[in-house]
Amino acid sequence: MAHTQLQHQRIGSLAVLLLAAAGATQAQTQAQAQAAQPGVRPGIYTCVDARGRTLTADRPIADCADREQRELSPSGSTRRKLEPTYTAREQAEREDRERQAQLQAQRVLEERRRERALLIRYPNATAHDRERADALVQIDAVIQAARKRLGELAEERRKIDDELEFYAKDVSKAPASLRRRVDDNTKSAAVQNRFIADQEDEKKRVNARFDEERARLGPLWAGNAPATTSR
Repeated sequence: MAHTQLQHQRIGSLAVLLLAAAGATQAQTQAQAQAAQPGVRPGIYTCVDARGRTLTADRPIADCADREQRELSPSGSTRRKLEPTYTAREQAEREDRERQAQLQAQRVLEERRRERALLIRYPNATAHDRERADALVQIDAVIQAARKRLGELAEERRKIDDELEFYAKDVSKAPASLRRRVDDNTKSAAVQNRFIADQEDEKKRVNARFDEERARLGPLWAGNAPATTSR
């Protein structure tokens, strides 16, 4: 009886050992299978440092913190790229450069939109010259009206001066109404003169604008030759 129990114990211990061995073998097999799967095994990091050396490691490389690194899969393909690690100052400078580049790109796009709009509005030199002339004619008409008003004020002043001759020795004795007419006439003439001067300045601005547009449009017309009409 005791012999039988001892035999059973030996058989049980052997079974336990066999099961443990089988479990270890299975775990090893699973680990090997997992190691063979892409994305499970740790990648290899590689980069070219500041001295031109190609470095590799099983973790991000400190000597390449200031430059791009690549993580390679076991097959050698690039799994991902690691951006450089920047200091706060370097990051701020980098962001500033990016903003400046974006602003410059926006300025270029805006300039191209303006050029397209100009070409639509002025497809050739004749159209541009015609609009300049029309703009100047309108200003000249306003100036002409102001000068006509100046002539009327001058005629009115001559009549006032005729009335003032009676008070030539002492203008202060002239009626208040007559003195107000003198003052009003003087102020009105000054207003008209300032208005004419402003319109003359506006003519200069108009000509300067059209001259600037002409300089920009010349190359555009040259590149759009079929739409250009010779003057």
